[in-house]
Amino acid sequence: MSTFFARKEDVANGTIDRKWWIVDAQGQTLGRMSTQIAQVLRGRHKPIYTPHVDVGDFVVVINAAKVEVTGSKRQTKKYYAYSGYPGGLREESFENVVAKDATRVIEHAVRGMLPKNRLARRQITKLKVYTGAEHPHAAQAPQPLPLN
Repeated sequence: MSTFFARKEDVANGTIDRKWWIVDAQGQTLGRMSTQIAQVLRGRHKPIYTPHVDVGDFVVVINAAKVEVTGSKRQTKKYYAYSGYPGGLREESFENVVAKDATRVIEHAVRGMLPKNRLARRQITKLKVYTGAEHPHAAQAPQPLPLN
């Protein structure tokens, strides 16, 4: 018996089945939830996982505004953006980022857990994050993702 390696062609012609998962972020810890989402996006939960091919599934996250962080991170955690110019470093606290756009917090956490390459930039597009409980992906019939 030989080892199965997925190829780009397998993904393109639909041989590899992609599922849709839904995660309710309400009451979930940001980092613990993000690690499991990153694994599903990469396809690490499947027996056909191949590191150089995108075999992962789609993940829909709802209630992003109600995600939790432990300790005093709500006040002390900072997000940085640098424009490239002298004096162009901006910083925002976790509270301010959640108040402006709560989806950015989860996308930032999951993106940091993916590899830094072209494949990961394609995989992050399968993450759909929404602030409230409503999402436009009901037609895909997403199943609840069992989080540990």
